[in-house]
Amino acid sequence: MKRNHNFPFHHRPRKWAMVIPTVTICFLLLFLPLLPLTKPSSSSSSSSATWSSSSLNLTEELEVGVPRLAYMLTATKGEGAQLKRVLQAVYHPRNYYLLHLDLEASDAERLELAKYVKSETVLAAFGNVLVVGKPDLVTYKGPTMIASTLHGIALLLKRAPHWDWLINLSASDYPLLSQDDILHIFSFLPRDLNFIEHTSNIGWKEHQRARPIIIDPGLYHSKKSGVYWAKEKRSVPSSFKLFTGSAWVVLTKSFLEFCVWGWDNLPRTLLMYYTNFLSSPEGYFHTVICNHKDYQNTTINHDLRYIRWDNPPKQHPVFLKLEHFDDMVHSGAPFARKFTKDDPVLNKIDKELLRRSDGHFTPGGWCIGNPLLGKDPCAVYGNPIVVKPTLQSKKLEKLIVKLLDSENFRPKQCK
Repeated sequence: MKRNHNFPFHHRPRKWAMVIPTVTICFLLLFLPLLPLTKPSSSSSSSSATWSSSSLNLTEELEVGVPRLAYMLTATKGEGAQLKRVLQAVYHPRNYYLLHLDLEASDAERLELAKYVKSETVLAAFGNVLVVGKPDLVTYKGPTMIASTLHGIALLLKRAPHWDWLINLSASDYPLLSQDDILHIFSFLPRDLNFIEHTSNIGWKEHQRARPIIIDPGLYHSKKSGVYWAKEKRSVPSSFKLFTGSAWVVLTKSFLEFCVWGWDNLPRTLLMYYTNFLSSPEGYFHTVICNHKDYQNTTINHDLRYIRWDNPPKQHPVFLKLEHFDDMVHSGAPFARKFTKDDPVLNKIDKELLRRSDGHFTPGGWCIGNPLLGKDPCAVYGNPIVVKPTLQSKKLEKLIVKLLDSENFRPKQCK
C-alpha cells in the first residue's frame, strides 16, 4: 500500500514519538507477516463451526503494514437480521468474522444466517466468514458469557491463525468508520497494543459484584435461566488485584493466545474465580492483563466505542438516536452502541459515514464496480490489500494520538 506522506501519522508530533519510537513501528511493519487462511480439511466437517467457502487466496503480501482484524459478532433470539446488517457494515475481505447466534435463537434463524453466508457471492469468494453451527448457551451477566467469548477466540485461533486484533461486537452495535479507515489507522500501530477500558477503583462493584457469589445454571442446564445468588459472601482477593471496565474490547492475538493457552496459570486461576462473579466480561480480561507483567504495559485505557450511559449509575447504555449523531461523529470512535433494530440513525450512518446502500457491503478500495443506478460497487472486487481511507479516518487518528499522549498513555495503565 502506498503511504501518504502528508498523513500526520507519518510525521508524528514529538509527544507521539516519545511513546512509540519510529524505529519500533518500522520494525513491526516490516517483520510481522500476515499469511492467508488455510482452508479446513474435510476431516473437520463435523466441527461446531465451518468457513463459508473456499480459502482466502491472496497474492504474496509484501504490503505487511496493513493489519488483519478478527471480528466476533454475537446475537441472540430475534437478532439474526441485525447481525447480518452489522456484518455487511464491517465486512472487508482482509478480515475474519465469527458469527454466533446463541442457543436461545431458533435453528431456523441460525440456518437462514448460514445460508446467507454461503450464498453471498463475495463472502463465498473470500471464504473469511465463520458461522458457529453448535451454539453456546449464554446467560445474561453470567460466566457463560465469557465462556462463549473464549470459545469463539479458540475457534478463530484454530481456523484463522493470522490476524492481529480481535474486536467483539453485538447485534446492537454499529461501525462509525469504514474498514478502510480503521485498517489505515491501525497500520501505524504496534501490534501489541490492547484497547481495554479498565480501572482498579471498583467502587460499588465490590459489594455488588466482587463479594457476592453467583451461580449460572447455564453451566449445567440446557435451558436458559437467570443467575442466582448464594447466601455466603466472599472477601476481595489478595493474591491478585481486581480490575473492571467495559466488556467491549480490541485485544491483540498474542494476549488472547495467552488467555486461551495459558502457559502461565493466571488465566485459568482467574477464569475459575470469575465463574462466580456477576458480569464476568466486565472484569476477566481486565484482571488478567493488568496482573501479568508481560501485558500490563500494553494497555490503552479506552474501548474505542461511543457509548452514552444512564446517569446515575452508568450501568445501562442509552439507546442512540438521531440526536446523538453529531456527538458520535466527533468522538472519533470507530464503533458505537447501543442501537435498536433499524433505527433511523443507522440509515444516516450508512449514508453519510459509510456510504453503504441497503443490503450492500461498506465500499472500500477493494470494490471496483460501478455504483451508478444503485448497483453494489463491491459486486466487482479487486485486490483486498488496496486500502483507500477517507477524511473520516482523521477523527480516529486524533483520538489515537490523544490516547497515546504522555498524559494519557502510561499514567492510565492498570491503575
